[in-house]
Amino acid sequence: MTPDKSPPLSQSAFICVYLRFHSGISWRLGVLVVQLFLAAGAQAAELRIGLSADVTTMDPHFIAAQPNLTAQHHVFDTLVRTDERSRPFPGIATWRTPDALTWEFTLRQGVKFHDGSELTAEDVAYSLERPLKIKGSPGGFQTYVRPIVAREVVDRYTIRLRTAAPYGALLQDLAEVMIVSKQATAQATGEDFDRGKAAVGTGPYKLARFARGDRIEFVRHEEYWGGRLPWDKVTLLILPSDPVRTAALLSGQVDAVEHVPTADIARVRKTPALRLEQTVSWRTILLHLDQQRDRPPGMLSKAGKPLDKNPFKDLRVRQAMSKAINRQAIAERVMEKLALPAANVVSPSVFGHDPTVKPDAYDPGGAKKLLAEAGYPDGFTVTLGTPNNRYINDEQVAQTVAQMLARVGIVTRVEAMPLSVYFGKARNQEFGVSLLGWGSRAADLALRSLVATVNPDQGYGAWNWGGYSNPRLDKLIAESLGTVDPAKREAIARKASALAAQEVAFIPLHYQVVTWAMKSHLSYTARTDEFTFAHHFQPVSGKR
Repeated sequence: MTPDKSPPLSQSAFICVYLRFHSGISWRLGVLVVQLFLAAGAQAAELRIGLSADVTTMDPHFIAAQPNLTAQHHVFDTLVRTDERSRPFPGIATWRTPDALTWEFTLRQGVKFHDGSELTAEDVAYSLERPLKIKGSPGGFQTYVRPIVAREVVDRYTIRLRTAAPYGALLQDLAEVMIVSKQATAQATGEDFDRGKAAVGTGPYKLARFARGDRIEFVRHEEYWGGRLPWDKVTLLILPSDPVRTAALLSGQVDAVEHVPTADIARVRKTPALRLEQTVSWRTILLHLDQQRDRPPGMLSKAGKPLDKNPFKDLRVRQAMSKAINRQAIAERVMEKLALPAANVVSPSVFGHDPTVKPDAYDPGGAKKLLAEAGYPDGFTVTLGTPNNRYINDEQVAQTVAQMLARVGIVTRVEAMPLSVYFGKARNQEFGVSLLGWGSRAADLALRSLVATVNPDQGYGAWNWGGYSNPRLDKLIAESLGTVDPAKREAIARKASALAAQEVAFIPLHYQVVTWAMKSHLSYTARTDEFTFAHHFQPVSGKR
């Protein structure tokens, strides 16, 4: 008898044969059943997440905006990672500090880029220098790499970094800087990253498609050093509209969403097939006041005439505005109890938060008195700029603040717009008052970006939209960042936070409580830094 040399049946053919002979169905119907079976299997390995804001570029060094970082972290790795409470731990490298000015990083061996090449110290050195050479960046990563004055490639897997002075925040800074392939990006444009040509990282997923304003698709990096992940494919859908995002979850279009609207929390909580995860965010919602120019845009007398001087330069006016705002009412009513009144630049769980600094009490009478003492008994008019699709209830918060300020005589006109338009206008200082949400891993880092005197060479004041400047505060920020001992550094950072609050360098409003919603068969650890990472979602055993 001649042995059967035919190839073994594929899984698909086996199922068709099984159905044909055991169920009596036709081969064509069997094929259809198999297709449905395979489609269901593919769907089980795909994760679809609804994001709350648009992603503008896949270049990981162009602008330090959180929606972009969320997507980019799927593709690129960092030397240092942070856990769900923003505490640093090794990423693709471990480190040691031979002396106060030197940090030596040893790379994990065998880490592969998406094109199959191996990560080396040359790629790291290039990635830490690249942010300094990008032209036209509206707010990039220069701040994080400027403290590094020398990069020495010791060998294929070792790089030595030197700072000009002791610098305690280097690990937090390096957690923000993603490592790219020198070979793939040396001559790359932003368009090359968006098309995927230059988006070559060592992260858990490869970029398959970037459709701005619609979706970003990833496929699993099979050689990922961190091990095999449960999702073959990940799709991040751009759903900035709160009702649309919730509807997508309820209808099953997506498996999870970030930033669940406050109005929908109760409904989602009552849905058995869904679950919520929440935590207090690192993000402080605040107001920048233009304290630099004599005549900020939109600032006029009640009669519509230009003012002789800028009221925001007077501490009493800034104090009055802070007292005019009822933070508790915003937290309870506008934010529907998903916020905490703020006084610090960072939220309670973040390094450098000073618990002794309390939010200003709501005191409209005191606000009017301060305005009168400052020479503005009748108040004035001003324009408040805000995004309407970035932070939780951002436009509603701005409108509520405007109403509160109007009650003490400061007539405030709100200009709300999509984030993609707003950031450019705010950075160009087109508003007298600007709403911003800022998250940071430490108070001194936040102050460095938000209120330090603008100094591009040092990377200070990159997001100081108000033009605030105080040599005393600058000195404390520099002293804190230059302290390597964590306890001593935090004590100085708290002094800096207290001074910023005393001077009303900006007006903190509240700390967000951030919420994710997902199908009940998924789990996700809520992160203080608000990042939504597909590779951190896990299927719950026994649940579908």
